[in-house]
Amino acid sequence: RILTAFTLAVCLSSPGKAQQQCTNGFDLDRASGQCIDIDECRTIPEACRGDMVCVNQNGGYLCVPRTNPVYRSPYLNPYSNIYPPPPAPGSVSNYPTATRPLMCRFGFQLDENNQCADVDECASDSHQCNPTQICINTEGGYTCSCTEGYWLLEGQCLDIDECRYGYCQQLCANVPGSYSCTCNPGFTLNDDGRSCQDVNECTNENPCTQTCVNTYGSFLCRCEPGYELEADGVNCSDMDECSFSEFLCQHECVNSPGSYYCICPSGYNLLDDSRSCQDINECENRNFTCTAQQTCFNIPGDYKCLDPVRCMEPYIQINENRCMCPAENPGCRDQPFTILYRVMDMVSGRSVPSDIFQMQATTRYPGAYYIFQIKSGNEGREFYMRQTGPISATLVMTRPVKGPRTVELDLEMITVNTVINFRGSSVIRLRIFVSQYSF
Repeated sequence: RILTAFTLAVCLSSPGKAQQQCTNGFDLDRASGQCIDIDECRTIPEACRGDMVCVNQNGGYLCVPRTNPVYRSPYLNPYSNIYPPPPAPGSVSNYPTATRPLMCRFGFQLDENNQCADVDECASDSHQCNPTQICINTEGGYTCSCTEGYWLLEGQCLDIDECRYGYCQQLCANVPGSYSCTCNPGFTLNDDGRSCQDVNECTNENPCTQTCVNTYGSFLCRCEPGYELEADGVNCSDMDECSFSEFLCQHECVNSPGSYYCICPSGYNLLDDSRSCQDINECENRNFTCTAQQTCFNIPGDYKCLDPVRCMEPYIQINENRCMCPAENPGCRDQPFTILYRVMDMVSGRSVPSDIFQMQATTRYPGAYYIFQIKSGNEGREFYMRQTGPISATLVMTRPVKGPRTVELDLEMITVNTVINFRGSSVIRLRIFVSQYSF
């Protein structure tokens, strides 16, 4: 704050008195008889205290801060203090009233009308403002100030760092006398030049190859079912579902763009679950090439044409699948009494151990017992006979058998009768068709 104290001097004269009196702030000059200004800054000890500086004025003085720019105080009386002030109301001046001043006080000058007019120190470049400041003209003087974006410190205009005060919502760049706001990627600057608004990248031009999801300040790409997002986060590539698991399809999985499908081998149909395969029974559908003399036998994924059973000497045929060697024929002494022909099918790679065929005696004689064994065809030791009762046994597969393959086993049942001292045997000639697939 600027403390201003000034007093107008008025010379008073009273009738009958030769001495003249002056108002506060002025003193009588006895030599000239005029009231002259008192310099309070020199006569009053510590006229201004603290960080204030005393500036003498006509009829008074000012206390201004030391950091205040150069100050020229306007004063109501534009005339110089070497002339006496106007007389006080009701007093009589010792000077002719028609006399006009020939000089103006500091900050004013005579114009063409012989009047004291204000001097524009700023326009005439007669000011003492710092080059970093701007000059503002006042009546009888001028003041020094700073432009917007600067502040005054010890007589210098220093740039204000607006970025320190959070003028910008996101990014701020300070420049001399001003500042500039920008936004992070994914945002755009609003019309106020300070705040930022999210950019919806998905509305204009879809940056994703498939589905775009806008997020605050960015976006995400999503892929349709059957596709996966690539490392660039934008493109989608087909997902090979078949490589994920071998159990998607029972037989074969075929990848396709965005999906997959299952196929079955020849001889099978794809079920409604779109993954399982079902055998086609060509014999029931009569979709086979067997002759009239042959018998169609269906196996998983295929079929076989079986020729009629023909008994070899010394056997005679009892029915379509049984041959008998008569006991009265000397050539039958060391041969099985009967040979029964049987066929069966089996999938490839069946789990083991697995019971696959059962054999038992049709008649039990008093004092007789029975022995079951594999007589031939088990060279790979993939099967064995497990006796399950006095007159029965089961054929067990002990090792997986891979197809396509045909296995022929002679399963022998030996009958021993100690009462009548008899030993004989019967054979089941079992033909096993192992399919190519495990279903």
